[in-house]
Amino acid sequence: MIAVPPPHGIEARALNLWYGDFQALRDVSLRVRPQLITALIGPSGCGKTTLLRCFNRINERYGSVRTTGAVEVLGQDVYAPEVSLVELRKAVGMVFQRPNPLPISVYENVVFGLRVHEERGRLTRAVLDEAVESALHEVGLWSELKDQLQTRATSLQLDQQQKLCIARLLPLKPSVILMDEPCSALDTAGTRAIEELMFVLKQRFTIVIVTHNMSQARRVSDECVFMLLGEVVEHTRTEQLFLTPQDARTADYVEGRYG
Repeated sequence: MIAVPPPHGIEARALNLWYGDFQALRDVSLRVRPQLITALIGPSGCGKTTLLRCFNRINERYGSVRTTGAVEVLGQDVYAPEVSLVELRKAVGMVFQRPNPLPISVYENVVFGLRVHEERGRLTRAVLDEAVESALHEVGLWSELKDQLQTRATSLQLDQQQKLCIARLLPLKPSVILMDEPCSALDTAGTRAIEELMFVLKQRFTIVIVTHNMSQARRVSDECVFMLLGEVVEHTRTEQLFLTPQDARTADYVEGRYG
């Protein structure tokens, strides 16, 4: 990835995607600005999760996937033949619907990516310790877990597990964090904790979130993308999209007339 980001963090141009014979995305073009939270909204099956997964090419894990068009992340075409998927997924981290910490200690969860991607000789105990403390500080878990670093991560509360999954990305120094309904498994307090963390993280990262929760989209996002049947219908500032949508289909959706 290039060192200096362009005016947009992510750009899709005439992006189409098929799962076998089914076309899930249709001529999608949009620009996601850096260091903002951009929400992808729309009814189930509209293509928002598929679009999110294009940004780190994770769709290709599912087989029978074909794409046309272009996706650039920080100025680099992620579909270019020379692109390393390992490096792409370090730069574009992913948080899933349900927390998925590894069934190992809190400490080992945070350093897992470093152990996989970095040369073993560079990973001294001091380097690993610093990475753990820094990442847990950044997601607001250090004071809670500093004396429980050897605790099995799957024993944590769900919101702590989701924060830990975010912390696991940070030692790899991503530029973009993708979130696929990151609060769907959490209660009200856990949702609030993750949303507050998102506000902190956007100071350093470009964040794209898929959410079915219209209230959440309004609370957390700076810009909003409304999708329908695999197409981008409207993309604008969140306040404008909810208060003065330019497309009647957007108005119908945000006002609860369908979806």
